[in-house]
Amino acid sequence: MSDPRYQIDVSVVTRFLKEQSDPEIDRFAFAYTITVQNNGSIPAKLMSRHWLITNGDGQVEEVKGAGVIGQQPRIEPGNKHTYSSGAVISTQVGTMQGTYQMLADDGKRFDATIAPFRLAVPGALH
Repeated sequence: MSDPRYQIDVSVVTRFLKEQSDPEIDRFAFAYTITVQNNGSIPAKLMSRHWLITNGDGQVEEVKGAGVIGQQPRIEPGNKHTYSSGAVISTQVGTMQGTYQMLADDGKRFDATIAPFRLAVPGALH
């Protein structure tokens, strides 16, 4: 069981970006808004991210980098950090999942899991 002092919960809302997509060239753009909530008892800083973006054909793109959208937010217990970003895939449906690498104020490093979520053009799934 994980230590409750280091409890980071991640929620995601996605949106298809029709105006930035072009189905004729297999370009499907999506925006996502992520909320990172510190439900533990120790402040923690989001140091880096690791994403796996999978299109409907099973092709996986791996993305790693420092922070999120150029920031490394420090999140106090009970507080949250929300940001928006985007992804482009070559199919109407895909998934994203990953982890945030966190650094607690007491020096402990730990991962916050980003559960798989779906990217889907409205009406693509029946």
